[in-house]
Amino acid sequence: MRALIVEDNRDICGNIAAYLEKHSYVLDFAYDGIRAMHLALSNTYDVIVLDLMLPGMDGLSFCRKLRAEGSVGTPVLMLTARDTLDDKLKGFEAGADDYLVKPFALQELHARLQALYKRSHRNTDNLLTVGDLTMNRSTLQVHRAGRRVDLTPAGMRLLERLMEEAPAVVARDDLETLLWADERPDGDALRSHLYRLRQAVDGPFDTPLIHTVHRIGYRIAEGDQ
Repeated sequence: MRALIVEDNRDICGNIAAYLEKHSYVLDFAYDGIRAMHLALSNTYDVIVLDLMLPGMDGLSFCRKLRAEGSVGTPVLMLTARDTLDDKLKGFEAGADDYLVKPFALQELHARLQALYKRSHRNTDNLLTVGDLTMNRSTLQVHRAGRRVDLTPAGMRLLERLMEEAPAVVARDDLETLLWADERPDGDALRSHLYRLRQAVDGPFDTPLIHTVHRIGYRIAEGDQ
């Protein structure tokens, strides 16, 4: 799970990092509201942990701005020492999805983040994920490490099939049938489409996800597993 932690207390950030990273979270940190807004609008996160009292832009203002201007639906867990009912209601009205009062147990934070993630991903049939690559089949949007990946229609179809079957190998014949059925073009058109797909998906990154299996086909997976 990828999470943005917005908290100006670096000791709290360190404790959160030490615990959540053991549970395979990928974390980004922001110590003020302005930096947090930049990260939230520039990247794709599964959840956001948001402190209420922040320099630059307070948590309530951040949440309202995120929902109104960014149209970002990422679940937000508001983390604060303010524990009155009025404070909680203001947080929910600003767009928060959950509220955790300091001091808190790291186990409870983890459990609440897991619950938020599951609720926001109920329609999992529409979301394909391999490593840091995601495809939303409803919106036809592809992101890798939070960066949008633009694909041709053929590239989208190839990537969808590879991600559906991951980490298994998909035979060349199956991919050619997917694109052209029984009317396959002359030459190695499939290789050209896969080259463009690789340029889009792997080109900007250090670690390739798309692998060639010699004389058999192609697969998508993290590393050479």
